Amino acid sequence: MSKREEVNKMLGARDRVAENPARTDMIRMAVANREVIVAANGALATWTPPESTGRSPKDTLIVKRAASEAKIDWDSPNNIPVSEETFEMLFADAVEVLSKKSELYVTDRVLGADPAYALPVRVVTDKALTVLFTDNMFRPIPEGIEKSVFCGREFTLLALPYDKLDRDRYQGRLRNLADGKASDLAVVIDLDQRVGLVYGSAYCGSVKKLMFSVMNYMLPEENILPLHCSANEGQNGHVALLLGLSGTGKTTLSADPERALLGDDEHGWSDAGIANFENGCYAKMINIDAEKEPEIFKAIMHEDDYLQHGSIVENAMVYPDGVFDFDDERLTPNSRGSYLLSELSNIKPSSVAGHPRTILFLTADANGVLPPISKLNPAQAMLWFLMGYTSKLAGTETGITEPVTTFSRFFGEPFMPCNPDVYAGMLGSRMENHKSEVFLVNTGWSGGPFGEGERMDIKLTRALVKAAMNGDLSTVDYVDDPIFHVMVPQSCPGVDAGILNPRDTWRDGSAYDKRAQKLAGEFAAHFAKAYGNKNIAPEVAEQCPGC
Repeated sequence: MSKREEVNKMLGARDRVAENPARTDMIRMAVANREVIVAANGALATWTPPESTGRSPKDTLIVKRAASEAKIDWDSPNNIPVSEETFEMLFADAVEVLSKKSELYVTDRVLGADPAYALPVRVVTDKALTVLFTDNMFRPIPEGIEKSVFCGREFTLLALPYDKLDRDRYQGRLRNLADGKASDLAVVIDLDQRVGLVYGSAYCGSVKKLMFSVMNYMLPEENILPLHCSANEGQNGHVALLLGLSGTGKTTLSADPERALLGDDEHGWSDAGIANFENGCYAKMINIDAEKEPEIFKAIMHEDDYLQHGSIVENAMVYPDGVFDFDDERLTPNSRGSYLLSELSNIKPSSVAGHPRTILFLTADANGVLPPISKLNPAQAMLWFLMGYTSKLAGTETGITEPVTTFSRFFGEPFMPCNPDVYAGMLGSRMENHKSEVFLVNTGWSGGPFGEGERMDIKLTRALVKAAMNGDLSTVDYVDDPIFHVMVPQSCPGVDAGILNPRDTWRDGSAYDKRAQKLAGEFAAHFAKAYGNKNIAPEVAEQCPGC
């Protein structure tokens, strides 16, 4: 009996299963169960335990089986193996716990706006909020699903957000905590049996990112490149992709009233073009500003009857009168908002489009030494794609309180389980075939590092991004940055040229040089560690800063 059949058998033996309830019923049940409260504007506010305000990478595991073992890059610190035996214990415990719940909730949805490769997923949980989150984030089953390459290869996800594992039972099987005991939570993917578990993590992002990782494993075998990116389309049909880790601005910058949004986080690039995986957005809410981020703000803060609203706000401060305070980060700087794409003013309902003309790599550089925008030739683009540099911002993961220099290949290493040459080769060939222009955009600091300089103004970044997408940067003069091997524009329409060269924004040029060389050294050290034994083309390797 397959794992999916085991789950369905358990569901069939129960009296109270809300299977694919109406959206209004999901909302009503979440409120009635006290899983959320209704804010003054009608949005649903919820809070998780302190250990569940972000992803828990050290508790995110992949079952190591013979069939898939060679396809997974076990050298990556994010691909943590767990034995088949331990997973069987975890799965059995999850089914047993769920079977004893007073009520269960089930949704059947898909990931993928293109029916040709939409992946059906059944989510089973004991929380109405979790199925509402899947209704926000995953897509309705489309017509023609029987033609999907994944028809007959459906995925099943069991989510037990507030149940904890028996730490004594898993001693020696799961990672040890500071007290020497096993962890009491696990986020596990079995790629061969097509089953996932979110056990003990109440952070909604654990459900979303587990399924993203599944797509990132399954799609390359179908000659489809999965990307951690947002995507939008101009009125002229020109498509842009924005790649970046959490906190770099994918959601904010792609929500542009002048361009139709396909999606804010996860896409596939097939021979037919770009397609969003999701049905909604999951945006950071900390310090959100109605003037600077009007689309996201309106999607969450519009006033409506709560049964018609359905937007979820996770871990934000709410006062007794039901009003949000998004500037208060005492709970966590990783407060999040989940909302339907349809809440935005300008979207492309199909969420599919042609091949991208412009690709933007987003980095939030806390060192303050990268240009606000620079152009990359093909070799440079491949280098920065392999490196995936950013400064990891506070709150996106448990334990991160200050910016940390991070190299996350493909701007999404935690969610990219396959060997690196798979993704790199696919992107390289697609960029070449479709003549995509590539830019590096620094959404981090200028005039000094974090604590001394200032964060790039979103209005400035929007102007630069707009210029890149419109082709305005295709004809300006560039100078080569000798340290970071990028091409820096010397002018940009509507932008003060004084901010384009980062050294000019520092009061002390020698301090800039010292900080820039330090970061370049970190690049070189990471490249040697991550790719020293890989067959990286020399023309790509020589573009690495510090090398």
